[in-house]
Amino acid sequence: MLDYRLLEALSAVIETGGFEKAAQKLHLTQSAVSQRIRQLEHRLGQPVVLRRSPPVATALGRRLNNHLQQVKQLELGLLDEEQGEPIKIRLTVNADSMATWLPQAIAACPLSTQMDFDLVVEDQEVGLDRMRNGEVMACICAEAQPVNGGAVSSLGVLRYRALASPAFVERYRTQSEPKRLVDAPCLIFNRDDRLQHQFLEALGLPPPVRQHRVPSSEGFVEMALHGMGYGMLPELQVADYLASGQLVDVGPVFILDVPLYWHFWQTESAPLTALRRTVLDHASRLLQG
Repeated sequence: MLDYRLLEALSAVIETGGFEKAAQKLHLTQSAVSQRIRQLEHRLGQPVVLRRSPPVATALGRRLNNHLQQVKQLELGLLDEEQGEPIKIRLTVNADSMATWLPQAIAACPLSTQMDFDLVVEDQEVGLDRMRNGEVMACICAEAQPVNGGAVSSLGVLRYRALASPAFVERYRTQSEPKRLVDAPCLIFNRDDRLQHQFLEALGLPPPVRQHRVPSSEGFVEMALHGMGYGMLPELQVADYLASGQLVDVGPVFILDVPLYWHFWQTESAPLTALRRTVLDHASRLLQG
């Protein structure tokens, strides 16, 4: 029989990335958290966390954390919605969805005022790792294959264009000589962001030489507007700038449709089902089909 106090300690260490932060989250001492992890490992006969900086869950540790997340889903389904306690919802989302269509979709859920959201921002290509490791209740990402114990629903596609300011295009002459894009400053969200690389690859060009790393959707747009670089931007986010001519195609018109999916556990609770259905409904109207 699993001791869920011990699993909560494991989950906190994985989620926060350290024993000290896990102790703060659980309102325990660091030694108490360490003791619970050791107790769990003693009962199971093998390690659940590799003592690194930050700690890394073993394969068993990830399975246990995954199991705990599904148990939490079942517990949510047993809660009385009228009891007045907020429902804690932890989701992995991509930054561009947060900057465009997702807040409106979440707010439309009838239960949203009863929910406390913890939104973990990850690139759409890698966000599913959080769910695979049992760290979140649901995930929006570009991966169509569900995790073990999970299911998936298609949301639609977020359309991207390779854009920059007119001054940038004129300075680097990227429309008349696309090969100059390789040496021109390129905007990337983080090290997992490969959209710009896909753009250059589609033009038969090597990866960008110069890169500005801008881990903010709003900052990404501002950097492009002020001529600091070019990048793949969601049409939904920059429609007004395209209409006004403040942003233009940096080279040949290039459209990249990134599919988005909502991943959820098969043990999905009623509140999460309501949220998912509302988000899917709004995505069908706000995203490309």
